[in-house]
Amino acid sequence: MVAINVSVQENKTRFRWTYVVLPVTLFLLSLILAACFYPFLSNEIAYHFQNDSPDRWLSRGAFIGWMVIPQVFFTLLSIGVVRLVMMTSRYLPADGSPLKNLLPVMGNMIALPQVIFTFAMIDFFLYNAYQVKLIPLWVFTLIVLVLGVIILSVFFIRASRQSRRLKANIRQE
Repeated sequence: MVAINVSVQENKTRFRWTYVVLPVTLFLLSLILAACFYPFLSNEIAYHFQNDSPDRWLSRGAFIGWMVIPQVFFTLLSIGVVRLVMMTSRYLPADGSPLKNLLPVMGNMIALPQVIFTFAMIDFFLYNAYQVKLIPLWVFTLIVLVLGVIILSVFFIRASRQSRRLKANIRQE
C-alpha cells in the first residue's frame, strides 16, 4: 500500500477580498442606491417601456427586492466559486500554478451581470424619480458583454502562455 503525502498547509491558497472585490462593491453600491432613492420613488415604479413610455409597473418594495436579491445571489456565488476553487487547489502542484492570477478573474467576472443589474437599477430609479432615461439597457448590456469577452480572452491567453512555459520547463528538466 502506498501512502499519499499531501501537505495541505503548504499548498493552501489564502482567501483575499481582492478575489471578490467587484461583486461585493456592486452589492454594497446597490444597497446604497436603494436606500438613497427609496424616499424619492412613488409607490409604483415603471420598469417596462414601450416607445419610451412606461407600460408596466411594480410596487416599490417588490422592485427593490427584484434588484437587490440578484446582487446578493451573485455576490455569494462569487465567494462560493472562489472558495471552491481554493479548496480544490490544495491538490495542485505548489510551483508555477496560474491559479493565483486566475482567482481574481474568476471571482470578479461574476460581477458582469451585477454591473448590468446596477445600471438597470440606476436607470429605473432615475426615470421614476426624475424622468431621466439613460442609454437603452440592451446597448449597455452589449457593451458590458463585449468588454467581458475581451477581458476573459486576455486572461485566457496569459494563462495558456504560462501553462506552456511550465510544460517547457518540465520537459527541460
